[in-house]
Amino acid sequence: MIDRIRTFFAVVEEGSVNRAAVRLRMTQPALSRQMKSLEQEVGGKLLEREVSGVKPTGLGYALLKAMRSPLAAYDAALAGVRRQARGASVELRVGYLVSAAPSVLTPALERLRQTHPALKLKLHDMSPKEQIDAMRAGELDVALTGQEGAVAAREFYSRKLSSLGVVAALSASDPLAGRKSIALKDLKTRDFIGIDEGEMPGRNRWMIALCRAAGFKPRFAVVTDGITHVLSQVASESAVTLLPEYFRTFTHPGAVFVPVSDAKARWDLIVLCQRGQMAPATRAFVEGLEAVARTLPGKT
Repeated sequence: MIDRIRTFFAVVEEGSVNRAAVRLRMTQPALSRQMKSLEQEVGGKLLEREVSGVKPTGLGYALLKAMRSPLAAYDAALAGVRRQARGASVELRVGYLVSAAPSVLTPALERLRQTHPALKLKLHDMSPKEQIDAMRAGELDVALTGQEGAVAAREFYSRKLSSLGVVAALSASDPLAGRKSIALKDLKTRDFIGIDEGEMPGRNRWMIALCRAAGFKPRFAVVTDGITHVLSQVASESAVTLLPEYFRTFTHPGAVFVPVSDAKARWDLIVLCQRGQMAPATRAFVEGLEAVARTLPGKT
């Protein structure tokens, strides 16, 4: 039907079936058949003859008004898909963990802008759960997330960027805060701050597994949402939590970040991409993330 609507627009613009047929490189009988077929689909007469040619009927004007914007949107969407098919996508939608932005995302984006200066970036600060949901809805092209992304690894192209060390977030007043490193067993008597599973699925289970490997089960005094709230609880409640190594560069009032010495204490940084042929800009971005990840402290 879309082709017949285009033909109808051409007839109205030319004011003549003959001239429209020449413009569209069709025979007049073939064009007339298309118009008749369109009228049958719409359910009424769309064109009326005049001495000078043809003009739209009332129903024809209504069709022009109703279809002008959708037809333009269709053309724009199709052009975007064709650009992507040629590897010339002009937009990249990225979901990311705000905690990973300074050390991983920002340097990777700087690399990307050097090779793809015309690329339009849409960046979305999201929790791991929000990123996975947005990927499933087709609203993101790439998700930079933690090991929580492993739950969706079968649905998307998934790559582990790095396996990082772990730090313990402690209150600045904690006796362990001044150490260069600590063992997980040193936290056996401490209360832990958990993170809402709705935002970071599996994060609390990860902490439990690490602590059990060190010989104890952590006691979660509080479960809260978002890293900022977690660190506020660490500072105010003198409780602890475990975080990726790159948090060593963070600053938060009343909190310090001490490296964990246990060899098994690791945290995976993962990137998810939509399946299918990867556009050059997406590939360049993932390669940039990998390059930056290789420079992170505590990586393997």
